[in-house]
Amino acid sequence: MVSQGQTAPDFIAPAVDGGRTVELVLFELIERYEAVVLLFAPCTFVPEPTAEWLAVERAGWPDHERIGTVGLSADSLYAAYAYADRYGFSFPIVSDFHGGVSDQYELLADEWESHGDVPRRAAVVVDGDWTVRAVETVEDPHDRVQPGPATRTADALEKCGIDVERPDVDYDIV
Repeated sequence: MVSQGQTAPDFIAPAVDGGRTVELVLFELIERYEAVVLLFAPCTFVPEPTAEWLAVERAGWPDHERIGTVGLSADSLYAAYAYADRYGFSFPIVSDFHGGVSDQYELLADEWESHGDVPRRAAVVVDGDWTVRAVETVEDPHDRVQPGPATRTADALEKCGIDVERPDVDYDIV
């Protein structure tokens, strides 16, 4: 797994953003923001990561002018579009269909519910110098941990000088 202090791998991947399909390039986000939060989930519509992503949305991270927020899952762009539409996510969702991005970040699960090449549930903070500031994971994507991975990354964002609201995860919302 990538670790704090390492240089973050760049990537280009297909994504759904605001109802349209785009090619998402980490380099472009790093150039635009002071930090980028990558939210990994094995698949769309998994309740626990969904609750966490909804908490990030409610906390205003996708609208923050200093941070970029990106979701990544192993599902197709079609599933990502349906997911974003269903839950109103305003941040791009990458289709890491064959696990390439997750593999670069060493967050590829060996297997999850009989599926291979899927991301582990995690949150990663990358600062404007390409340094990984935090990597927060859980063993089982269905774990209802408090605080969850995204909430734990708020400390790393604060260390980058970015004040953010801590996501308050309500697992019963989904």
